[in-house]
Amino acid sequence: MTSAIVLCALLAIQQPSLGVTGLRVEYLIDPLGIDAVHPRLSWRITSDPAPTERNTMQAAYEIQVMRSERLIWDTGRTPGDSSVFVTYAGPAVESRRRYEWRVRVWDARGRESPWSATASWEMGLLEPAQWTAAWIGTAPSPMDSVEGPSPLFRRAFRVSGIVARARLYATSLGLYEAYLNGARVGDQLFTPGWTSYSRRLQYQTYDVTKLLKAGDNALGAVLGDGWYRGQLGFEGRRNVYGKRVGLRMQLEIIYQDGRIERVVSDSQWKTATGPIQASDIYGGETYDARLERSGWAAVPYDDSKWGRVALLSAPPARFVTPESPPVRRIGALKPVAIRRTASGETIVDLGQNFTGWARLKVRGAAGTVVTMRFAEVLDRDGNLYTANLRRASQTDRYTLRGGGEEIYEPHFTFHGFRYVGITGLPERAPPDSSTITGIVVSSVLAQTGSFETSDSLLNRLQQNIVWGQRSNFLDVPTDCPQRDERLGWTGDAQVFAPTAAFNMDVAGFFAKWLGDLAADQDPSGSLPWVIPDVLDADSARASGTAGWSDATVIVPWTMYLAYGDRGLLERQYPSMRAWVEFERRRAGPDFIWQPGWQFGDWLALHSDDPSYPGATTLTDFIATAYFAHSTDLVARAARALGKASDAAQYEELFQDVRAAFNREFVSAGGRVGENTQTAYALALGFNLLPDSLVPAAGERLAAAVRARDLHLTTGFLGTPQLLPVLSATTHFDVAYALLLQKSYPSWLYPITRGATTMWERWDGIRPDSSFEDAGMNSFNHYAFGGVGDWMYRTIGGISLDPREPGGKKLQIGPRPGGNLTRARASLETPYGKVVSAWRFGERDFILDASLPPNTTADVTLIETTMDRVREGGRAVRGVPGVHDVRQVGRDVVVTIGSGDYTFTVTRVP
Repeated sequence: MTSAIVLCALLAIQQPSLGVTGLRVEYLIDPLGIDAVHPRLSWRITSDPAPTERNTMQAAYEIQVMRSERLIWDTGRTPGDSSVFVTYAGPAVESRRRYEWRVRVWDARGRESPWSATASWEMGLLEPAQWTAAWIGTAPSPMDSVEGPSPLFRRAFRVSGIVARARLYATSLGLYEAYLNGARVGDQLFTPGWTSYSRRLQYQTYDVTKLLKAGDNALGAVLGDGWYRGQLGFEGRRNVYGKRVGLRMQLEIIYQDGRIERVVSDSQWKTATGPIQASDIYGGETYDARLERSGWAAVPYDDSKWGRVALLSAPPARFVTPESPPVRRIGALKPVAIRRTASGETIVDLGQNFTGWARLKVRGAAGTVVTMRFAEVLDRDGNLYTANLRRASQTDRYTLRGGGEEIYEPHFTFHGFRYVGITGLPERAPPDSSTITGIVVSSVLAQTGSFETSDSLLNRLQQNIVWGQRSNFLDVPTDCPQRDERLGWTGDAQVFAPTAAFNMDVAGFFAKWLGDLAADQDPSGSLPWVIPDVLDADSARASGTAGWSDATVIVPWTMYLAYGDRGLLERQYPSMRAWVEFERRRAGPDFIWQPGWQFGDWLALHSDDPSYPGATTLTDFIATAYFAHSTDLVARAARALGKASDAAQYEELFQDVRAAFNREFVSAGGRVGENTQTAYALALGFNLLPDSLVPAAGERLAAAVRARDLHLTTGFLGTPQLLPVLSATTHFDVAYALLLQKSYPSWLYPITRGATTMWERWDGIRPDSSFEDAGMNSFNHYAFGGVGDWMYRTIGGISLDPREPGGKKLQIGPRPGGNLTRARASLETPYGKVVSAWRFGERDFILDASLPPNTTADVTLIETTMDRVREGGRAVRGVPGVHDVRQVGRDVVVTIGSGDYTFTVTRVP
């Protein structure tokens, strides 16, 4: 009997277990307050122990959804391998309702998983009439048009019973922080977020049950100008969306006896000013701690001298709930050096360029003013270099209250910086490593990718790309975080989107931004340069710009490939189609897009260095190439969405534009356009050349790179295509030489100058230590970081197969080069973690590959034959988990299921 028990226990230990984890609703985990009436549910399958389990595929699933502990929807056992974006199809969802759900799966072996842990979602206020709160603000004043103190708002109320749950719904015109009984509500920053305020306004939902108490309570809020009425754009404009900040709050208290009580913003609220004397995203914050009103958002508190609020007209925008994770504090940096300049300013070096602010810790007399200025780099004399900030003063001022240690962080501003210059510190309290702490701020995007090689400079490049993304993905994908701009430039976003999706989970982030993109699109189909649109360009005549407006097509398609988000593609399809129709009208019957303003290949070398003649690529070439590319992608999107008629129409249009492009710009010998690197990169990268000319064009591109002593000449649009095209035309040696080039212009040159983020220009700091044009010289600009996509795919070897998007099917096929001896890349897909890690042994090439359950991959082992390939020391054919092995030209391709594999290729001496 005992032996039997032991045997059963051993078998249980050895038997791999099937599980379900990672439950999500839309893009979020247990979201509170959503407005998707048919929410989509996703999960991941686990199979342990992972090293021994292979080829795990979901064969069926069952989802159960409960409301108030009552089962309302059960799919039953549903055949299929879908585990991402499965649409809820139960009874109609209701406002304010909380829904719980769980899932279990069966695999192809017939095993059944246990039920997952229970997850949840809660609906927001789905009908406008469910908002009973009014918009409130301060009385109108001539000061509404200028920077001024941030208003405080408060309302006392009573809780008369045992609270079952309580929700606070909040939004604002401007930025808000909410308080309940003196405690900050939530830890989100820059709420309600930046959207196309005249069309879409987000609101947040908070669970405040634990913050309430029996008896007297108080609700409060403070407002900042933010993007709504603060300085915005590079022309010194204010009040872009409106002149008066406003607040809308609705607290709903549900008692255990079933009663519902609402405390809403209305004429009974009171207002006053507090310690924030000025707050501006570009300018910084001025805070006088002597003016703090202790206990202002709590009870008891005497507000008899506070003024009455004014009721405001409701804005025209519709309310939406957030799709993107919020902005939060995500890290802290300690100083790496502190020194004093000749002028008396203390310079604190935080060792990393980033976005956020400085936390100040100080002691001193009341009325002492400490001023903090922020800069990305130092000049030749070791002082803060701020000329590149233009009109953005990027300065915080703190006035001490006195009486002990004081800690200050700003509320409604952020800075792009590495260095903090401080003046006004009390002489008896010299700064130390605790005086300043760098607070890193960003949208909370899970880091999904990792990339590391045997080359330290290449690893630093990857870190710089990630820091650039982290710095600029602050609610919208901004171009830079420091000067008087910080706008959602469409061109920057589209060239970087593939890399962004490798580095971080940007599904919800871009879904939110694309909602504003469609909202701000002109009825003509044209698209503004920045989203949200605050430049007031004439969308029909000026803003429709190749490579920038094409973001409306390229970014949704990129998100579809990265996450398999068919719903987003469907939602954005009308916008995508409208843009291509705009391009068609602009190009006319000859399909060559010539008229109108174009950015061209922005910041290509001709605009940086006159010694590089011939680097210019004409704008009609670029515009027509992008017209063709967007048409091609719309055709693919239509095909993916089952719109056969549209697909056929746009496939035909693509062929027409492609033929026109060849007639206009391509010679019979394969010379393309002005013979620039960008011309070849776009023509080949967008599949615009006939197959017969591809090898010749590839040779011409490689020759153009060699003619520059293995340097690039490309700008924003040409750069992301450069290395992929060189690789696709078998010029891997040239691609690696470009990537690993250390002298200007190159990706690694800024690193040799101390860069810790990506630069806007190839030579932001020139070899002689002088600076580029201060009018446009950001040191935290992610566009040229688009090379990260090639690094993951080619060096790391991880690619997503477009035939089954979202990571359902993968391609693993690293191409070593550049004297690298090892590399490792990983990616958290919607299905789980993929790993590709390779290294050279003395006589072997070793590739470790790992796939999550419910996925397959084609593994390509280059320049070998099947007899030289082993997996786990065995001949690869017939190995468990291997579906197929085949010789494809000079390479061996192995199709595998989930699990961990080690492939060894014996190298020919």
